[in-house]
Amino acid sequence: MNTVQSADGTTIAFTRAGQGPPLILVDGALCSRSFGPMPKLAAQLTPHFTVYTYDRRGRGASGDTKPYAPDREVDDIEALIAAASGAGGMVLVHGTSSGAALALEAAKRLPAIGKLAVYEPPFIVDGTRSPIPDDYLATLSRLVAERRRGDAVKMFMRFVGTPAVFTAVLPLTPVWPKLKAVAPTLPYDIAIVQDHQRGAPFTPAEWAAVKVPTLVAAGGKSPAWMANATRALAGALPDASYQTLPGQNHMVKPQAIAPVLTEFFLNDR
Repeated sequence: MNTVQSADGTTIAFTRAGQGPPLILVDGALCSRSFGPMPKLAAQLTPHFTVYTYDRRGRGASGDTKPYAPDREVDDIEALIAAASGAGGMVLVHGTSSGAALALEAAKRLPAIGKLAVYEPPFIVDGTRSPIPDDYLATLSRLVAERRRGDAVKMFMRFVGTPAVFTAVLPLTPVWPKLKAVAPTLPYDIAIVQDHQRGAPFTPAEWAAVKVPTLVAAGGKSPAWMANATRALAGALPDASYQTLPGQNHMVKPQAIAPVLTEFFLNDR
């Protein structure tokens, strides 16, 4: 394990593996370097890239300096970029779900990001699903403050559309303690995505600062609201391409997305 110091002094833990251009992977909600899809995806990518997986603040071995703000997570990525690229170097970034939304925010501000790939940022841009409730973040934050971590996880799972039967049996599974351990960071993910979960269409001005070549991808089996949002995002970004991964849903398989990322990031365009 390696660490860097973010701008506010927070320690961010990361793992580096492979050889090639530096590629930073940004996790979605409830995931970390050791739990979730990124470790397996990193293994698929290390033949072509030097892959950086990291614990977003509040997760795993990383710190969690208060108060939280999404900009602090962009600072964390900036610190990782400095470690990955050295002075003046460029990096590649891939984010999934809320990590995709975070990666987009980072690309607005950090010129060292040379290319960006995002998979299904959970935006809602039309009426194909209900928008986020106005009190959602406040309620989720209250559950965390009251140490009702299990209730916070279940509330989040219901909102993202996890089947009720699956949510009901989760507490009986080995992953439940891991989910509860990272539950305090769920409000962080909502803070990052909530402004784009209101059911309003994008405006070009929202994404004008993301000037780097960007791949926007979605699964062929994902719900219509998510596919609509990712297509709309690709249309709103200044320099984006869109790709559907047949047979995939929001939990995209590493072996399905790794070749797509490799082709995009190694293409000279």
